[in-house]
Amino acid sequence: MKKSESQFLEIRGLRYHLRRWRHDGAPKLFLLHGWMDVSASFQFLADALRGEWDLYAPDWRGYGLTQWEKSDCYWFADYIADLDFLLEKLSPQAVNLVGHSLGGNVATIYAGVRPQRIAKLVNLEGFGLAPTRPQEAPARYLRWLDELREPPRLRSYKDFTELASRLRQGNPRLTVERADFLARHWGHDAGDEGVMLRGDPAHKIVNPVLYRYEEVRACWERITAPVLWVDGAQSDTLKRLKLDAAQYAERRNAFSDLRYLTLQDAGHMLHHDQPEALARLIEDFLAG
Repeated sequence: MKKSESQFLEIRGLRYHLRRWRHDGAPKLFLLHGWMDVSASFQFLADALRGEWDLYAPDWRGYGLTQWEKSDCYWFADYIADLDFLLEKLSPQAVNLVGHSLGGNVATIYAGVRPQRIAKLVNLEGFGLAPTRPQEAPARYLRWLDELREPPRLRSYKDFTELASRLRQGNPRLTVERADFLARHWGHDAGDEGVMLRGDPAHKIVNPVLYRYEEVRACWERITAPVLWVDGAQSDTLKRLKLDAAQYAERRNAFSDLRYLTLQDAGHMLHHDQPEALARLIEDFLAG
């Protein structure tokens, strides 16, 4: 495996962890992980890239080795601001971004808010959330208030082997070796509590603010960078979002310069399932 190193930066009052596969002088490529994930999740993709890249992958606030939020709730806009401040510290030039799931949603909104900061954008299974209606607001606020009173907990595992086994149950395409690697980065030894995930349980508290698709689409329409949109052929994302083929195509149509591809034999975690094939798609796109 390619060796990575840890760097820590002060970002908006939090101690942010940045994983870097260092290659001084090579083009920079920023990798943004998904919900309940960590930066090390991109190790297999980093190994599969054939070219020379200086890779940067932050742990979002409350994940991995980055400091947890000081309040009891996480707000989506904070990820966008954190990315803005990170890029300001790390690259004065326009950057190439790869975002998976949550990271893809952050990246696509950011690319519409600051289009001049993005050279090329790769969106992996980050296609927005299910649309909402204003009438849902009262129930959403009520659910949020109730969850604040009974904060969620993350389950514990007997050891890293049990966590790795659970990861393979959720994704049978994972090899034993990859599952073991992920378990030791997603989890940490919590002593008597066993192995716990490296994430703040508060991430599981529902966001009281409804997802407003029309506002997100307005951001997507302002993106000027070329976009590579990749989904997994066996992904359940569209089913979870309750989007039909026409709605899915409508979302893609918001991007003025889009290349759309489906990766075969891959689910939602396509950078785990097919890192070699995905690496080729990304490098061809960035080179072209």
